[in-house]
Amino acid sequence: MGADNQDVVLLAIESSCDETAAAVVKNGREVFSNVIYSQIALHTQYGGVVPEIASRKHIEKINQVIEQALSDAGKTLQELDGIAVTYGPGLVGALLVGVSEAKAISFATGLPLIGVHHIEGHISANYIENKELEPPFVCLVASGGHSHLVVVKDYGKYEIIGRTRDDAAGEAFDKVARAIGLGYPGGPKIDKLSKEGNPDAIQFPRARVNESEYDFSFSGLKSAVLNYLNGCQMKGMAVNRADVAASFQKAVIDVLVEHSIHAVKEFGYDKFAIAGGVASNSSLRKAFEVRCKQEGIMFYHPSPIYCTDNAAMIGAAGYYEFIRGARSGYDLNAVPGLKLGARE
Repeated sequence: MGADNQDVVLLAIESSCDETAAAVVKNGREVFSNVIYSQIALHTQYGGVVPEIASRKHIEKINQVIEQALSDAGKTLQELDGIAVTYGPGLVGALLVGVSEAKAISFATGLPLIGVHHIEGHISANYIENKELEPPFVCLVASGGHSHLVVVKDYGKYEIIGRTRDDAAGEAFDKVARAIGLGYPGGPKIDKLSKEGNPDAIQFPRARVNESEYDFSFSGLKSAVLNYLNGCQMKGMAVNRADVAASFQKAVIDVLVEHSIHAVKEFGYDKFAIAGGVASNSSLRKAFEVRCKQEGIMFYHPSPIYCTDNAAMIGAAGYYEFIRGARSGYDLNAVPGLKLGARE
């Protein structure tokens, strides 16, 4: 398969963190099924993802999730053209479950195996609902583990122009949420509480990284929030949690928006996309909508279901790898620290 006039239908598997996911995707843009088993309730009691527990739960759930995805799509393994699977970056034990499963299915059926980069998947999530979107464009990938500003030069060709120097944006959300007693997962809870607060109530810092105009740093902001909370406690002052959440969120959004729009203009593009779990934040979307409109930039974003970890995005990225002729051998391994643009 893979000729221009032939459809390519892939089974995609994603297990890089705490979602066990499978999807059936045609030509990288049409989703026949997208099944996600989320472990959030399981990890909430620990205040974050416990890798060992995540791996065990993937093993329990992966066959069911794949069977459900095939059933929802009305497809059998014999009707597929290949298996796409996330092989990095992520938690090594979690990744190994998906990679092992994909290799086993490939071996049993003879279907080609395509290893997919997790961040490439997040970027490709934009292709599912925006059929007209094609490279080149700039994409901000913001999630619990990643804050990357990426120039998408072509399908499968990326240049990272900015990255976090310390905490990822989602990580900062989780830590601040814990500090103000909201619990895990922090992003959605801060997003919700912020709607009740004043984003200008507290002036938190917006960090700039001197030697790199596109890099991010959120640890100083996180420390400023913790210092503010400690200060209130020492002075016996009541803390307005909604104001803290809204002011913190605005500080993160201001930095993400400024860096991203600056990059789009500097590189001379007129298209910008967001991806990753933080991209489902309603205030972030609104801020980008407003700025992109002001600057005459086309703004793209996936629906929230395609922002968090899912397999449909892996099927989208896998398609472009497939038609490029990329194939993985049975020596495909989990690569927890896989760099974007790297090939196994």
